[in-house]
Amino acid sequence: MHAKYILVIDLGTSGPKVALSTSTGQIINNKFEKTNYYLTQDGGAEQSPEEWWKAIKRAILRLLADSDIDKKEIEAISVTSQWSGTVPVDKNGKALMNALIWMDTRGATQLDYVTDGIFKLEGYSVKKLFHWLRLTGGIPTKAGKDPLAHILYIRDIFPDVYEKTYKFLEPKDYLNLRLSGEFVSTDETIILHWLTDNRDINNIHYSDKLIAYTGIDKEKLPEIRSASEVIGTLTKSAAEELSLPEGIKIIGGTPDVHSAAIGSGAVKDFEAHLYIGTSSWIGSFVPFKKTDIFHSIASLPSALKGKYLITNEQEIAGESMNFLRDNVFFHDDVLNTPKPDNYYELINQLAKKSPVGSNGLIFTPWLVGERTPVEDHTLRGGFHNLSLLNTRPDFYRSVFEGVAFNSKWLLKYVEKIAGKTFDFVNFVGGGAQSDLWCQIQADVLQREIRQVEDPILANARGAAYLAAIALGYLTIDDISEQTKIAKVYQPNQQNSNYYADTFKEYLNIYKANKKIHKRLNHL
Repeated sequence: MHAKYILVIDLGTSGPKVALSTSTGQIINNKFEKTNYYLTQDGGAEQSPEEWWKAIKRAILRLLADSDIDKKEIEAISVTSQWSGTVPVDKNGKALMNALIWMDTRGATQLDYVTDGIFKLEGYSVKKLFHWLRLTGGIPTKAGKDPLAHILYIRDIFPDVYEKTYKFLEPKDYLNLRLSGEFVSTDETIILHWLTDNRDINNIHYSDKLIAYTGIDKEKLPEIRSASEVIGTLTKSAAEELSLPEGIKIIGGTPDVHSAAIGSGAVKDFEAHLYIGTSSWIGSFVPFKKTDIFHSIASLPSALKGKYLITNEQEIAGESMNFLRDNVFFHDDVLNTPKPDNYYELINQLAKKSPVGSNGLIFTPWLVGERTPVEDHTLRGGFHNLSLLNTRPDFYRSVFEGVAFNSKWLLKYVEKIAGKTFDFVNFVGGGAQSDLWCQIQADVLQREIRQVEDPILANARGAAYLAAIALGYLTIDDISEQTKIAKVYQPNQQNSNYYADTFKEYLNIYKANKKIHKRLNHL
């Protein structure tokens, strides 16, 4: 019997990672290609779908050249990607403009009109709020970062694009279209449009009532399929572009939040995981549907059949480190200072030179606003309590600590929805490669932190597991055993006591500055 392989495409905000896995989801090789994103002063955040595709082609060619396998043994392709983005495409599958990604807030104004009403609660029409919560389990976020807001923005500001659009697709679904020619989405992917009836987790479908609230044309929305099913096969044209055999099975796939949850190995009910990459979140699978409208958090359908997933997200986490690299310490516009290849290991070692508490420096990572546990797109970050005594190591450690404080803020409301205190948290994503960050998270959260082996491959591993389930090689119950833990970090009680006091001031910084941020950033 010949070996079978799964090809994974993991499209992050910073670029695609392409990986090769065994039929049971073990990653054996991977390649990364960088892409750009483009920000505008009015809250825009865009990426080029064509740039995604070209980067994916380059990564696949590099991967195949560096892998000793027969391409004919690749049985399936499984895509995972950044979530909450929008690509308008025509009937030929051509992208009509840049993708609006998860950081784009320009549709907030359009969304206000849709959610408005005479009697309001938390800024929403009470009548509409009732129907959204009853049908979807959540509500469109006022920050304007959901695909619903993106579509409304395109409809009102780019009516010619809206008119030509055949389907509005999430980034993952756009890539599946390029691979298979199928204009489809999946159950858990489409829910952030807030246009589906999610009451029966095994029968998620569009709600005509919710669509009527928005004025969006229903026929511009994709067909809904399951994340763990084969939605089509690799077309002849895509196969030629990617140097792959025609007919490879294309799996429905899932966004990054869901693939990371699976790839973390914490797939049993009431087990938690923490992801730190460009953004960050804490999540847990639970057996029930539940909503906290006051903190924009809910348990929603997941990529694993029959399971709900709670996630509480912060918009910027690891990207804070890149911000310091590109705009402060290694900016090349004057000094022409080369960016070190070992940057992440360098800052990890530098941060260790700073004591617990970063000599009083507190970093708040709200660089593009937040949507949970407070929804405020005008919120901004900063370094607080800065003095002449602070050094570069303090800046780096304070970022590690500030992101951890935000994790603690998130954890409170995830555990509230779950109704349980988590005994441990599986840590994945690029941030989990740092031993210092693992210990800081343990000390701040006051929870056991389990550093998953190869944490930066969690998304790819999760997408591979999902494909293995679709192909019949694995069951959900096998995932925990397949996922290895590299190291376990226990809280240092002395550090935890210090951080508990500092966390109170972290929240006070938010309370004291939120009105100032709103006045300064009334986009």
